[in-house]
Amino acid sequence: MTRIIADISVSLDGFVTGPGPGPDNGLGTGGEALHTWAFSDDPDDRRILREGTVRSGAVVLGRRLFDLVDGENGWDDTAGYGAGEVGKPALVVVTSAPPESVRLTDLDWTFVTTGLSDAVSAARERAEAASADRGQDLDVVLMGGGATIAAALDAGLVDTLSLHLAPVVLGSGTPLFTGATPRTLVQRSVISTSTATHLVYDVS
Repeated sequence: MTRIIADISVSLDGFVTGPGPGPDNGLGTGGEALHTWAFSDDPDDRRILREGTVRSGAVVLGRRLFDLVDGENGWDDTAGYGAGEVGKPALVVVTSAPPESVRLTDLDWTFVTTGLSDAVSAARERAEAASADRGQDLDVVLMGGGATIAAALDAGLVDTLSLHLAPVVLGSGTPLFTGATPRTLVQRSVISTSTATHLVYDVS
């Protein structure tokens, strides 16, 4: 069965970027520390990254994040979604208007202009098609940014929340849960490594 999984790294004080994020500094000042775990040699970090990307049948992201990853200093062959870990899943972007051009033309992009719910539905269709092709259950992963994941949680679109809690206090930046709808989560797993605490919750 295809699940909708929100997966994001967050600081101890609840930020998914540091202060001052922008086109040339997508994670903001100090925000690189949030993703230290993804480049770690710790075997648990490597396993979590590998398992998370292998299960991805489609990936949803917001327009601001798309502009960063498709920008001049964005993804390349060595840095991208699951780089070196998995094939290239379909990528679905929530946007008010598609971009005039795309730099990363080797990736499978879909631009949805009718809202987050429709974007998640489109990603589910892509993930289910990929599941049938591969003969295994694949999921939809919401990779961000923070506003996209927060909106998906508030709208009840998320089945599972996967947080990578980095041991850093950023002080300010892009918050994940400001104004979020109160809800109770069911804790499924906690894995601590030298670089992060990996938390998985079912969203009720």
